[in-house]
Formats: sequence, structure tokens, C-alpha cells
Amino acid sequence: MNYETPQFFHVMQYAAAADGDVIDMVSGNPDWEPPEAIRDGLSAYATADADEFQYPPSDGLTPLREEIAQRRNVDPDRVIVTNGTGEANYLGMARALDREAGDEAVLIDPVYPYYPGKVSMLDGETRLVDAARDGSLDVEATCEAITDDTALVVLNTPNNPTGAVYDIESVRAVVETAADHDALVVVDEVYDHFDFSGHFESALTLDADNVIVTSGVSKSMAITGFRVGYAIFPPHLVEAAKTRHMLVNVTGSRPAQQAVYTAYRETGPDYYREARERLTERVEAFTAALDEAGAEYTTPDGAFYVLARFDGFPGTMQNVKTLVDEAGVAGMPGSTFGNAREEWLRFALVTPRVTEAAERLADYFEAR
Repeated sequence: MNYETPQFFHVMQYAAAADGDVIDMVSGNPDWEPPEAIRDGLSAYATADADEFQYPPSDGLTPLREEIAQRRNVDPDRVIVTNGTGEANYLGMARALDREAGDEAVLIDPVYPYYPGKVSMLDGETRLVDAARDGSLDVEATCEAITDDTALVVLNTPNNPTGAVYDIESVRAVVETAADHDALVVVDEVYDHFDFSGHFESALTLDADNVIVTSGVSKSMAITGFRVGYAIFPPHLVEAAKTRHMLVNVTGSRPAQQAVYTAYRETGPDYYREARERLTERVEAFTAALDEAGAEYTTPDGAFYVLARFDGFPGTMQNVKTLVDEAGVAGMPGSTFGNAREEWLRFALVTPRVTEAAERLADYFEAR
């Protein structure tokens, strides 16, 4: 099987090699400080006994799994701590496609490109279903796409790249339709702390036995390098997923898990509220400048991305490189995220230079 290098890395390498100053709006690396307790947890771990430096349980440190389970109102035995949410998604998708219940995966377009990449790696077939114009689920189209050939449906809410927060009743309709066709639904909730709408509800509230929920702390605690995520499986699916996790990874990083456990216990809601307020201000500043540039754009209800479309300037890789070279702003081509937003560009608002980036874009398009 041939594997393609993700386009994220291609754009980042191009921007890094460019002449002059380039504002990086490509990757979703939060630019703010992690909770203080992260550093405290690491410092305490550094002085631990040598036996604490050995393998942790394969499915995660027991106190961390119990903490996650309490927060998500599930049994700890259903929780697997993973190497980031990326591995959590892989485990859920693999469990769906390994059951001889079909080989098709229904994904929502625009789509986070690692989803179809994983489907291909797992020998599945991707079927893209367009989201509604505002990025929300097109429930009728999604349910119509689910057939007896469907093994897997992947939903992401709050969504990357549209910023949509899916209505729980829409998720319920998809989950129930999937159950009618023996399909599993993986719901990636990694941006759950970045809900600006106040309407996000976890798919775990549906209490459905065909739903796998994934999440992690890379974004919410601003520690993408720690690689701590988790998957919550229905009881009848969890053991096979634990075995795959053990065979692929053996286990995860013990110091990272210990630091995250400490941060969970000692970080209050103000930390997450301040992050949301910071991002809300950035959304307002960025979209105001896009208005000046005459762009069409999405205003996110969650996550921290904005899609923008400039007349006569489709979201191709070549145009992304043009903006790097001539405007000093690096975004992502819409074609990276499927077919539905090929004319658009995606910008990540995880830089303190958001306003400057938007002004550069406005100046560039005014001069064209």
C-alpha cells in the first residue's frame, strides 16, 4: 500500500523555507500556556522511585482512567488511554472495519484528512457526504448514505475544519440509522472544551451500544506533544481494542499520563473559559478583517478554525504557496479536506498574530 505524506507537513515545510516572515496558521498547536499543574506533575514525577519509570498498564494509568471515566460518566473498564486522539480514532475505526460487517466508511465532507487516510490504511472504502452549507450535519443525506455495506460512520463535533457543533438530535438520528445497518459510529470530541455556542452535548449521553467516543487533552490543555488521548468503547467492543492497542503501542508514556492526571485534578474551569474567551476575540478580529477583504467565511461555533473563500482565488495548494510568498500567511488548501470546500482556505487561529495575519490577507486581496 502506498502512503501519501499529509499535506499539512508539505505546507509547513514550504512556509519554513520561505523568505521573510510568515505567520503560521496551518497546524492546530495551541500557543497559550498549559495548566500550571502539568509542569507540577512532571516535576513530581522526576523524583519518583525507579519502578515508576517502568511500563504503566497498557490501557493507561488506573487513576487517570478512573478520572476520565468519572468526568464522562462511564465505567473505567470502557476507557483506553491512547497515544493522542489520533490513535483513539484509529482504534475505533479499526474495530468497526474488522468485524466483517461491510467495508465502507461514511465521512462528512469537508473532512479532517486523517480520517480517510486511516480508512484507506485499514482497507476500507470512503464515502463522503456533504455537510450542510453552515457545516452542520445534513441528517437526511447522511442517513441515506448508510447502507448494509457501511461498517463505520465518523463524526467530529465541534468540527475541524468548519467549526460546527452538531445538534445532539442530529447525532442521535445518525447513530440510530447506523445501528439499523450494524454500523459503528466513532464520534471525535477532541474540541469539546472549545464550544462557543453552549449547545455541545457528548454522544455518550445517547447511551448507544454502537457509539465509540474519542477525545484527548492535546488541544484543551495545550500539550499536543504529550500525546495523551482516550477512547471510550461499548463494553462488548473494548477488549479487542485493548489488544490492538497493546500490539501497536505496548503502552503509552507514563510521565505524560501522570502529568495529565495531576492537571485534571488541579485545574479549574477558569482555565478552559479563558481559552474560549481568547479564541472568541480572535475569531472576531480575524473575521472583521476578512470582511474588509470581501471574503466569504465561516464563523465557528466551536474548535478554532475559520474557512474563507476569496473570489477568483480557489483554495489550491499553489494558491496557498502564493499567500506564503506574497502575503506572509500560511493556511491550508480547502482541497485537503475533501471535495465540498475546494474553493476555500482553512486558517487555524492558534497564534497571537491573528489580527496581523488577517490584515495581511486584506492588504493582499485589496491590491490584486
